[in-house]
Amino acid sequence: MAETKKIYFYPIWLRIWHGVNALGIILLIITGISLQSGSVDPLIEFNSAINLHNISGIIVTISYLIFILGNLFTNNKKFYVIKPKGFLKRPMKQAIFYTWGMFKGENAPYPLSEKRKFNPLQKYFYVIVMYLAVPMIIITGIGLFFPEIIIEKIYHLNGIFVTAVLHSAMGFFISIFLLIHIYVSSIGKSPIDNFKSILTGWHHIKK
Repeated sequence: MAETKKIYFYPIWLRIWHGVNALGIILLIITGISLQSGSVDPLIEFNSAINLHNISGIIVTISYLIFILGNLFTNNKKFYVIKPKGFLKRPMKQAIFYTWGMFKGENAPYPLSEKRKFNPLQKYFYVIVMYLAVPMIIITGIGLFFPEIIIEKIYHLNGIFVTAVLHSAMGFFISIFLLIHIYVSSIGKSPIDNFKSILTGWHHIKK
């Protein structure tokens, strides 16, 4: 049996942030679906969905600011740095492992270590989500909350309409990412290994 060692991957601030952010995003998805469905069998009554959606949006916005500050002032930021060398080769290699090698019992091409918390494919998606999609959904959400600040016309299109479409598109993208994130998190020594790590802060890796 291979020997393992523990790495403290998730400090307490990151675990709290992860939990609050996950809860906020799940509420945003549920209330967002209710708002999109309108009067056709909504999951939550319309006015309640609006209030919960706004409250959840505020929570996620504050949570995101904590994430940014945490990455600015702790070593956690090093895990999000993308190096130009092998920019396309590394994520492609990981994708091949996920779609083929993993099912043949091959070893992961980029195992976790003290210097690597994410494999290249994870890192790319996390950077896109956390530094593009989430800021976009926050900015458009603020715009929809205060529609008077939205540009009236964008290339002859109604500014509120464009903002709403961008907000919904980013919400859909983050929803898909969440499902993939949960699936990938179940890949490991056991289906619950990574979930236990985010609760305790410690992750077991092979020596």
